[in-house]
Formats: sequence, C-alpha cells, structure tokens
Amino acid sequence: MSEILVLVDHVDGAVRKPTHELLTIARRLGEPSAVFIGAAGKADGVVEAVKRYGAEKVYVVDDAEIKGYLVAPKAEVLAQLVEKATPGAVLISSSGEGKEIAGRLAIKTGSGLITDATDVQPGDGQGPVTTQSVFAGSYTVQAKVTRGTPIITVKPNAATPEEVEGAAATEEFAASISESARKAKIVASQPRKASGRP
Repeated sequence: MSEILVLVDHVDGAVRKPTHELLTIARRLGEPSAVFIGAAGKADGVVEAVKRYGAEKVYVVDDAEIKGYLVAPKAEVLAQLVEKATPGAVLISSSGEGKEIAGRLAIKTGSGLITDATDVQPGDGQGPVTTQSVFAGSYTVQAKVTRGTPIITVKPNAATPEEVEGAAATEEFAASISESARKAKIVASQPRKASGRP
C-alpha cells in the first residue's frame, strides 16, 4: 500500500478535527502518514493525537527556521517529502492557507490539484476519485488527477473521524528552505475586532 501524506492542521500543537477526518480518508486510500510542521516541543502531543486516528508514520518538521513566514516554506517542505516518500496522494484541509499550500505544492511537483473535495474514494488503481459540489451545490462532479501525485484539499466535515490505533512511527525530517520562500514575512498580527453588527 502506498503512503498517503496528511498535513496536520493544528493551532500551537492542538490538532484540529479536520486532521482526524483526513486521516480517516487516508486509510481508505493507503497507509496514512501525518506531516506535522510546528514546534518540536509540541510533537509528542501531536503524535499521540494522530496515532489514535490511524497514522502509521509521523513526519516531524521543526518550524524554528520558518516560523513567521507565510505558506511558501510549508509548500517546500511538502514538496521535499513528496520527492522522498513518493506518496499515493497528499491530503490537505481546505482552508485558505491549505488551498494556497496545495496550489504551490502542485506547481513545485508538477502534479494535478483538486480543491474543495467533499469525498475521496480509492479509484481503479489509477489514483483516488474525488467528489465535489459545484455551481452552489446544483451539481456533483467526480474527478481524479491524471498527472503526478494527486494533491487534494478536502472540505471540513467530509468524513466522520474513526478512531483506529496506528503505529505512529516518528521520523524527524529536516527540509532545506530556499531564500525565495522567505520573501514574505509576517510582521504583526492581531485578533479581529468585534463589531456591533451581527
């Protein structure tokens, strides 16, 4: 069975529900491998969280060098992992950041990209088949990637998370980040101010 990479969606090491859904989908397609990009000190908690949902392997990427930059470094990390592991697919949560990472990853690897999938099922040996809702839900379409490694962003609530104990063999991965990926840096952030409008 081929490895299926799942980018861990987390907030400061707290794994979010879409990751559990992606791991459940990944088990249908092959052997789930979680990719955690974050502080090395938070890795143990993340490994335990993804192990409960069937992660057979966990790639831990310390973000000390890339913290504070936008999505380009994360796309480079995933591109290097795709080259190393030759996975059957890469699953990413369909958020604003997730879709941008996926788009950049598709370009770097010369692969096809499907966004906003509402379901992913194993195909007939030629890669996974996705279901998407299009034209404001008027139509449902099925599609699959025909070139490179399928890169798929999956909408939240596309699957019910199923707890299955995985091996969660941890592997530290040191990626080399180019200078061009470090051109956009976050200089400040603040929470959105609440207004009186509903």
